Amino acid sequence: MDHQPKFFENLSGTGKAIGVLTSGGDAQGMNAAVRAVVRMGIYVKAKVYFVYEGYQGMVDGGDNIVEVSWESVSSILQVGGTVIGSARCKSFRTREGRLQAAYNLVQRGITNLCVIGGDGSLTGANLFREEWSGLLEELAQNGKIDEEAVKKYAYLNIVGMVGSIDNDFCGTDMTIGTDSALHRIIEVVDAIMTTAQSHQRTFVLEVMGRHCGYLALVSALACGADWVFIPEYPPEEGWEDSMCVKLSENRARKKRLNIIIVAEGAIDCHNKPITSEKVKDLVVQRLGFDTRVTILGHVQRGGTPSAFDRILASRMGVEAVLALLEATPATPACVVSLSGNQAVRLPLMECVQMTQEVQKAMDEGRFVEAVRLRGRSFENNLNTYKLLSHKKPDAELPKTNFNVAVLNVGAPAAGMNAAVRAAVRVGITEGHKMFAVIDGFEGFARGKIKEISWGDVGGWTGQGGSILGTKRTLPAKYLEKIADQMRTNNINALMVIGGFEAYESCLQLHEARSRFEEFCVPICVLPATISNNVPGTDFSIGADTALNAIVETCDRIKQSASGTKRRVFIIETMGGYCGYLANMGALAAGADAAYIFEEQFDIRELQANVEHLTEKMKTSIQRGLVLRNENCNENYTTDFIYQLYSEEGKGVFDCRKNVLGHMQQGGAPSPFDRNFGTKISAKAMQWISKKLKETYRKGAGKVFANTDDSVCLLGMRRRNLVFQPVAELKTETDFVHRIPKEQWWLKLRPLMKILAKYKTSYDVSDSGQLEHVAMHSPKEAETGAI
Repeated sequence: MDHQPKFFENLSGTGKAIGVLTSGGDAQGMNAAVRAVVRMGIYVKAKVYFVYEGYQGMVDGGDNIVEVSWESVSSILQVGGTVIGSARCKSFRTREGRLQAAYNLVQRGITNLCVIGGDGSLTGANLFREEWSGLLEELAQNGKIDEEAVKKYAYLNIVGMVGSIDNDFCGTDMTIGTDSALHRIIEVVDAIMTTAQSHQRTFVLEVMGRHCGYLALVSALACGADWVFIPEYPPEEGWEDSMCVKLSENRARKKRLNIIIVAEGAIDCHNKPITSEKVKDLVVQRLGFDTRVTILGHVQRGGTPSAFDRILASRMGVEAVLALLEATPATPACVVSLSGNQAVRLPLMECVQMTQEVQKAMDEGRFVEAVRLRGRSFENNLNTYKLLSHKKPDAELPKTNFNVAVLNVGAPAAGMNAAVRAAVRVGITEGHKMFAVIDGFEGFARGKIKEISWGDVGGWTGQGGSILGTKRTLPAKYLEKIADQMRTNNINALMVIGGFEAYESCLQLHEARSRFEEFCVPICVLPATISNNVPGTDFSIGADTALNAIVETCDRIKQSASGTKRRVFIIETMGGYCGYLANMGALAAGADAAYIFEEQFDIRELQANVEHLTEKMKTSIQRGLVLRNENCNENYTTDFIYQLYSEEGKGVFDCRKNVLGHMQQGGAPSPFDRNFGTKISAKAMQWISKKLKETYRKGAGKVFANTDDSVCLLGMRRRNLVFQPVAELKTETDFVHRIPKEQWWLKLRPLMKILAKYKTSYDVSDSGQLEHVAMHSPKEAETGAI
């Protein structure tokens, strides 16, 4: 639907005062949210105040509530925890405490609060808002404030952002801090796996999550754990026997290690706790396996925030300020949430109520209901884990007589192996024979095809690159040979995992159907490339890992720059003509500028950026960071920009350059890429099974699929995973530059500029209107978010 762009320039914050506080447990990314609120607030000409030490600081007042400047939030983006402090506060729970807090806010004219915390903190904020007018009247009666102030500050507006590593808040797919906590867990699991394999050990890992099993569940998915215990889905009666059978079967299959993940709040079906020690003792007594327990504890809260958390928190912070500017006395307190890939605003108390409903359902033993209330994302994770972790005995598996081949095409991307593993295991569960093609279409033409079993893909989720091998070669020059191989091996369906080449390859196979009947089979493309340049999807497998590699390097570079002072770094990122990595890397690393192909720039803009940095060097922030996408402009190369900045900055700052190169493609996949690859691959294989049944012709005894919708790409589009015929995606594609004609992330470009203190226009037409918390039906869960 076409909408008229609506810019926020007409939303002025002049005369408004915004207070920002963090409350409850800390979470990585809170500082990014604080930074975004402060800078966006100042940008729209509002006054912004830090409230130190959460609600305690609001009650104590004095130096705990301080007006801040642009520079106050410099260098906090990459810091974990919260720099403005957080505290549990008993006095705010009393009316006297809230009365004192109201007085302290009115003294500074603060009637807009941005609260970053968990459901307890947000519920407290809502109560404060409801009592506000009564509190002011009481203050007036006590002679603390005059009637004028009661009228002037009559309403308190509240916008919440959920900062919680547990991801335990209903209404949002991800809370700030969850992704970073998963990074910590997966780093530990990867490290443990190497030592466990050396000794044939079983490891029991306890992760946080007193009331919510999200971290345990997703880390189990991301590392292929043998067993997981979570509060929302207790194991069935007799689980001890089932688990021991599973562990010993895995050992018998020559698997050298077992990993069991336990959420700290795990329970059995009688609501009795299942502890990591209990699980360890059980394994030792029943199986005699060498077993160790690792309790991760507060490590999960620590460390630097991931790229995902920084971007999420920055988006939410800006959205929170917009929500405060648009709020009226009639607007309920809202919380800024993430649905799929979209920021939405939801009534705070609806979310809190549903979060409490989950706990109630668990207390009453209604566990199916508890999982459903957790939302689509949680339900999808659980269903995928169940599908992939337990292999049924061969006798129980259906037999379809279909052969499905999986191959990787294009450059390697972290997460490809997780996708192959999921495809193979779901395919076997569905009753198909699975075949792996080595070295892409080149290998296909040469007959490098072999059957692949359940056990062959064990331990693949954490491996970077492509174990199957991948080539950029397109099938066009080998069509005849590939058709021969498909006939020889009786291949009835294809899953192609890769980047732009994978998409182009499937277009070529689709177009060659009239000449080769062998290609009239269901074909599915899974987007996997660090460049994130595949049409039909907001995210590609591998892009998150690359983004984290860029952000990590930028953090180190910024550190070196602030040590030397007055230094500007020019960093070149990969991505072909697609500016995703440069733009999002700049947003996550707090860069001053990002040059990309999609937004043409000239010498005047380069000059303006140099002047901007010259001004910046006069402040206390004496360093600069500029990202450049490798193909953004053929004349303004990285060397050219480096020389220009060096010349123009003479005497004010000096310059360094850094080309990141192939390190962006390598490394262990991030939790997001493992999880995303696993889930979309499982979904794609179920689609292939459905298509195989629909297109099987009994009379001819073969599969014949020749409609457009039998060659699809599975992508994440705003809020849903969608299968789109590749033939239809042609109109959305710029084939010369190998990018989609429209790219969602360009809308976030102004955010990067605003947070770097540039004047710009920001289209807020897409910004969240207040919605209601949707209760999804089981059917809807299948279309699911990530």
